[in-house]
Amino acid sequence: MKKLNLDVRGFACPMPVIKTKNMLEENDGSLSLEVIVDNDVAVQNVTKFAKSQNLEVTSEKIGDDFKLIINRDNSNENGEYQISKQNDKSELKALQSSSNGAQTLLITTDKLGKGNDELGAILMKSFIFSLKESKPIPQKLIFLNSGVNLTTTNKEAIENLKIMQENGTQIVSCGTCLDFYNLKDQVKVGTIGNMYDIVDSLNQATNKFVI
Repeated sequence: MKKLNLDVRGFACPMPVIKTKNMLEENDGSLSLEVIVDNDVAVQNVTKFAKSQNLEVTSEKIGDDFKLIINRDNSNENGEYQISKQNDKSELKALQSSSNGAQTLLITTDKLGKGNDELGAILMKSFIFSLKESKPIPQKLIFLNSGVNLTTTNKEAIENLKIMQENGTQIVSCGTCLDFYNLKDQVKVGTIGNMYDIVDSLNQATNKFVI
């Protein structure tokens, strides 16, 4: 069994889970992955992710840190590996177009949740990054009101949105909102839409969510 090590101390949510997920996807077959984290929330999140993938996981506290061991045994009766991956762009697009996978998100702000604006900006950054890493990624993202800052001035969000666009996600910014914030000439990703187009997209969406 292959033995791997991953140190994600110092990384904020959702990076410990994302890096664990990527490590598992990048390495085929049976393996034992040791993950080192530095907070209890990361322990809970990585453990929850591992269990969601039907993997064996244990954890123990070592000094100020925590060690998780994730075991994956993919061998069948013939000793062959049974690997299930969804990295291929064609598979991502197939998932997006399926009735269960198609999602349209209406993002109406550049901050997530109500309360502290600084925290809200951090949470939105994490949310957009997590959307990029999810499978399937959304079929369409529509940005309204201050949400258009994410397609115009927020560099980290723009980088993640561009990757999502390359993988098939449609990205639309509200034209009226861009005009209001004087950002129409600063759109870095996606297209500009009007309210009729936005309402039509929502009416046609299989699954729609408002953020």
